[in-house]
Amino acid sequence: MLVEKLLEDIPTLHAASINTEGLTLDSSSHTANLQIMVTSLGIPASPVLKPLSERFTLDMCVSRMLVGSHLYQRLLGVLSDKLSGLKDLSADLRDLVTHLTKMKEAAQLSTDPSDQNQTLDLASRLPGDYEVQVAAHVTLTQLRSFCHDLIRSLRSIATYRLAAASTR
Repeated sequence: MLVEKLLEDIPTLHAASINTEGLTLDSSSHTANLQIMVTSLGIPASPVLKPLSERFTLDMCVSRMLVGSHLYQRLLGVLSDKLSGLKDLSADLRDLVTHLTKMKEAAQLSTDPSDQNQTLDLASRLPGDYEVQVAAHVTLTQLRSFCHDLIRSLRSIATYRLAAASTR
């Protein structure tokens, strides 16, 4: 599965790209200072993915999957101009967006106006190597978490579809 490939590649890319001391993939490295940097760099949080329910529909779930995948594709696009090795991950995200779009079309789900790409002005906020390193670290860390959420959501959708099919 493409999402699992992304998850496998993130630690290797992180190790190869991030050389600033203290920026590791283990969650204990997230300090208040790092959160301040995230805010000043303007790195948005991932869209929240939840289990399917009456309040969190299949439509909403797939839309948020797409929004998040687009977000990380754009973030990696900006960062790949400053760090080597991120283009392949960006290409995998592009493939994931294609699959999610096909899934949305096949299920005849609506297009949510909130799907529109938010503007991302990360490039102008990366004046030096340290900012690039922090931005790449945060992006890869958030992407890893988002991929775990994607896997859970895809499993939830599969279970939902099986349950729906068995009640017909």
